[in-house]
Amino acid sequence: MSARALIDLVLDDGTFVGWDAPIDLGGHDAGYRAQLERARERSGADEAVLTGAGSIQGHDVAVVVGEFGFLGGSIGRAAARRIVAAVTRATRQRLPLVVSTASSGTRMQEGTPAFVEMVAISKSVVAHKAAGLPYLVHLRNPTFGGVLASWGSLGHVTVAEPGARIGFLGPRVAEALNGSPFPPEVQVAEHLVGKGVIDGVVPTQDLAEVAARMLRLLRPRVSAGVRRPVPPPSSGAVSPGVSAWDSVLLTRRPDRPGLRELLAHGADEVVPLSGTGEGERDAGLRLALTSFDGIPCVLVGQDRHHQASRRPLGPAGLRAARRGMRLAGELGLPLVTVVDTPGAELSSRAEEGALAGEIARCVADMSSLTVPTVALLLGQGSGGGALALLPAGRIVAAEHAWLSPLPLEGASVIVHHDTAHAAELAELQQVSAHDLHAGGFVHVVVPERPAAHEDPRGFVRAMVSACAAAVRELAEPGPARLTG
Repeated sequence: MSARALIDLVLDDGTFVGWDAPIDLGGHDAGYRAQLERARERSGADEAVLTGAGSIQGHDVAVVVGEFGFLGGSIGRAAARRIVAAVTRATRQRLPLVVSTASSGTRMQEGTPAFVEMVAISKSVVAHKAAGLPYLVHLRNPTFGGVLASWGSLGHVTVAEPGARIGFLGPRVAEALNGSPFPPEVQVAEHLVGKGVIDGVVPTQDLAEVAARMLRLLRPRVSAGVRRPVPPPSSGAVSPGVSAWDSVLLTRRPDRPGLRELLAHGADEVVPLSGTGEGERDAGLRLALTSFDGIPCVLVGQDRHHQASRRPLGPAGLRAARRGMRLAGELGLPLVTVVDTPGAELSSRAEEGALAGEIARCVADMSSLTVPTVALLLGQGSGGGALALLPAGRIVAAEHAWLSPLPLEGASVIVHHDTAHAAELAELQQVSAHDLHAGGFVHVVVPERPAAHEDPRGFVRAMVSACAAAVRELAEPGPARLTG
């Protein structure tokens, strides 16, 4: 698909206004100038990118769209300057930026002077993001080289068209330099989603709808929202006759609602993201753009159903969590974390992957955010994996949720050299939501009457209501905005 055809497909009819000034071909030698003129005739475009502004389902945006038909979409100095001008103008006009790449990389006919222009493009994108403006990337087939190594890899959210070939080194060059080709799947969009390099694959005909959903969720907005008729949160009282160990056992039930149920039954809409964006992904940690009671936010959540002894939450998951924290800070969106973990990975691989350091960096990153932050202690809160997502302005706990330095059986081994004293230690260590509330660490306890597994939808609605109320409280002007 040509750049102009993509613009016509994705932007609202009649809204596109081009920003591109004519390009002077003077200054090039006769042979290269002839190549450029032929490229213009064949592609119908005057360069390898088109830029301008328009709207996507009513959302005003700026766009930069690659034209592969013009010398393989390669980026020379003129194209680079056009991109920088468009990004700078979008920043000045406070417009979200949507870019769609299709490029073989830097234009070899211009060599190093074109290559270093990728730095200027990247700097302009960094300034756009520093202004708190969304930067969305759509990778088309193919996207290689310097384009992917600069402005193609800086998106807040990055998607690709199905089957797109995406990579740093083009397959022909890779085979020539290495003596053998890459495995066929390595540079394919669907494979890169699974590896946490990009966030998703979107059919071209669905691109406008997906972009509009992202734009809705990337606009900071804390409003009155939709007030659901749910019971008010309790002040910390717990069901009579329920011990801390009883609560631990309840949270370990396989039918207890977790993160997936929270999103399925409590979110207005969800755009899932994949991993760190840097080649790591952990199924136990989910990252998403979402909305609760009309409030767009970044969600970082632990999915206990994807955590087990053979695949516990590891360093990659915590690095994905830090990506979510950065997104919230850059875009001025509330951050909601969901704590529900039987414990982080305890292995040599985790040690070598800097698990302890990633826990510390999560705590530091989350503690330094100036946007509203709410942690939902949904169920299990075991060890450093739980601690990493806890330092929020408000902590909302389910009635049977708990928090401990280690799995309680592990604590029993340390203290008593056996696992038989886990229930006793649950009381002594004050792990329950009631104890945490009495100690001033948890701000709100949401009752479970009946227990969460007996009324999953009611439980989720109550948690979402308490979460939204906490975000609104933190968004109010004054000291409550940033205090815990």
